[in-house]
Amino acid sequence: MLERSPLHTARYAYTPKVPEIFLEPLPHIKALPSEVIEPDKDKELLKSIFPNSFGKPAVKFVKGEGVPSEKAFTVGVILSGGPAAGGHNVIAGLFDGIKKANPKSKLIGFKGGPSGLIDGKYLEINADLLEQYRNTGGFDIIGSGRTKIETPQQLEKSFENAIKLGLDALVVIGGDDSNTNAALLSEYFIQKGAPVTVVGVPKTIDGDLKNEWIEISFGFDTATKVYSELIGNICRDASSGRKYWHFIKLMGRSASHIALECAFQTRPNIALISEEIEAKQMSLAQIVATIADAIAARAAKGENFGVIIVPEGLIEFIPEIKALIAQINEIIAAAGSEYESLPRGEAQRSFILSKLPAETAALFSQLPESIQTQLCWDRDPHGNVQVSRIETEKLLVEMVSRRLKEMSAEGTYTGTFDYQTHFFGYEGRCAFPSNFDADYCYSLGYSACLLILHGLTGYIAAIRNLAAPPKEWIPGGIPIVSMMNIERRHGKEKPVIKKALVDLEGKPFKAFAQVRDKWALSSDYRIPGSVQYFGPPSITDVPAIILQLEQNS
Repeated sequence: MLERSPLHTARYAYTPKVPEIFLEPLPHIKALPSEVIEPDKDKELLKSIFPNSFGKPAVKFVKGEGVPSEKAFTVGVILSGGPAAGGHNVIAGLFDGIKKANPKSKLIGFKGGPSGLIDGKYLEINADLLEQYRNTGGFDIIGSGRTKIETPQQLEKSFENAIKLGLDALVVIGGDDSNTNAALLSEYFIQKGAPVTVVGVPKTIDGDLKNEWIEISFGFDTATKVYSELIGNICRDASSGRKYWHFIKLMGRSASHIALECAFQTRPNIALISEEIEAKQMSLAQIVATIADAIAARAAKGENFGVIIVPEGLIEFIPEIKALIAQINEIIAAAGSEYESLPRGEAQRSFILSKLPAETAALFSQLPESIQTQLCWDRDPHGNVQVSRIETEKLLVEMVSRRLKEMSAEGTYTGTFDYQTHFFGYEGRCAFPSNFDADYCYSLGYSACLLILHGLTGYIAAIRNLAAPPKEWIPGGIPIVSMMNIERRHGKEKPVIKKALVDLEGKPFKAFAQVRDKWALSSDYRIPGSVQYFGPPSITDVPAIILQLEQNS
């Protein structure tokens, strides 16, 4: 067990705030059907894959005649994917809910993520164990993993272990791939005639698991507050030392929600939004020119310092780089063992360069050697370039430095350019959850319990009106399949939950676009400070700025 710090001890005493409906006895909570939600596209194919799950209505929990709560449930829970602050509180809300239904109910935690279900590795989560983890960060109560449950053998082993353990329900806490697992398991259990309700819970610090019903995924609030504290500190340092440009890469492979929220929190001089760059078909040279022009404009004011935010996944959104990566992927796949046997570095770079078309080869040659090497590294299990290992912030530094030297020779830049680079990633995943995430996650766990009590399999817990105080939150659930589309993975068409990118027509991005030119020339940074857990709600309980903009503007 971890040695407790004073804050660690104090967080145990925190009681999460919950929606008003959760104060009712469980038999007095009704699952009220709402509109039927269908996927935006690929409807017929998804219907053929999920015949028992497609076309179900969303539900919200209201006062009314619910279901009797005498039954003792045996519920399994899985933590899946990367950690996000608040996961332990999801388990706490679920545990408290099933124990409230019947004190004899049991909660079984599968060790190490989805593989724990497949391999039958588990432990029973009791009150004494759970008390050590309430309101804390991390996924260490049972561990996590990234195993995808999709093959017939994996599904069958999962079914066998669920039956062996007498599970009435299974809760999967995770992101898009993890909840795809939940949807596949739910459908498979129905087809096997197994009375096991499968429920998902939306987790990812990237914030790209969202829609009209799921307003934000858990962990996003805490992660962005942690990153914003660090960025704010750097902003203050930049304006104190007045000699460095700080290039800060932030997590967010597929979407720029983290970068956008941290921009609102800290007001950097430049914040790149990947979705905008792709929409405008901006080249690497155009991005570099935009940054260099801003640096030159500040230098003209005598301010040779500033802060730039870079999304982790930026490189895959630059059209010409995206095309380059696709061609490198094809070359590596076609070469197979011939390529794999080459030593990293010059040998791999030379091999790739010799196979690229002339235009793409010219672009590849312009990149710093370190970036060329990183683009040639091994792919992840899905065949994707591992963008977290590509030092995009250093690529931009080198390219901007080149451009500023050209501008200096042209007489259009007279400043000095020195820099620092940073990557904030895992620092935000396992922090003590903010009050918002502590409350939200507990309520998600309790909602998962209610979905189980009402037998709503294939659903994901959803809570709306999150910009309001918790007592005004609206809990419910939606069918997981309603969030899905068909994507090509490993050469096959597969159902996956569609990632929600930054909406360039949405209120948050439009609000950002209106102020970024002012931020570029200003040194009036916003310093949010550290996450606050005790004090007035106006300091401790404020939700993400983008959530406020979406709901209160």
